[in-house]
Order: sequence, then C-alpha cells, then structure tokens
Amino acid sequence: EDSVLPSISNCWTPFTYRHVILPKELAKTLPKTRLLSENEWRSIGVQQSRGWQHYAIHRPEPHILLFRRPLGTDPQTGAVDPELKRMALEEYKGQFGLKGN
Repeated sequence: EDSVLPSISNCWTPFTYRHVILPKELAKTLPKTRLLSENEWRSIGVQQSRGWQHYAIHRPEPHILLFRRPLGTDPQTGAVDPELKRMALEEYKGQFGLKGN
C-alpha cells in the first residue's frame, strides 16, 4: 500500500482516539524516538480536523500513528467546547449504559 489510509475513531472518555495507517516505506522516514508535531503529520499527508495530537508511538507497528483529542473538541477550531463535551459524554454514557456524572 502506498497511500495514507483513512483513520478509524474510537470514543472513550475523556478523549476520542484515532489511528492512521501509513505506508510502511513512508513510516521508515519518520522519527523513531519522538512524537510528530501537527505540521509534521500534516506534511506527510495525514488529513484530519483540528485538535488531534500524536500522543504515542506504537513500537511493534511504527507505521500506525496514534492520535487523540479531548471529547467535545470543535473540529473547526481545535478548542474544547463545553456544550460539545457535555453532549459527547452523554452519548458515551448512553452507548455503554452508564448513569450519573
């Protein structure tokens, strides 16, 4: 595979997580000992809304980039919107049958 594959999102409180699968040849050119800045991951072709952070290196599969952003992040601004966060937490609780705060 020679293109960046679409990412997959998962939602666990208090963050939303996503991973992006890169072509293995491209991944070989990336730093192995530090996380990528937003400018770096965008420059290699990763396209996603604002607010995502590269938060961990998955050493067994370095071609998989791991991202997260706080629940309730406005995808246009990258800032956390308290109302979006409240709605996201309610949805999360509903999906898993959780009650209370």
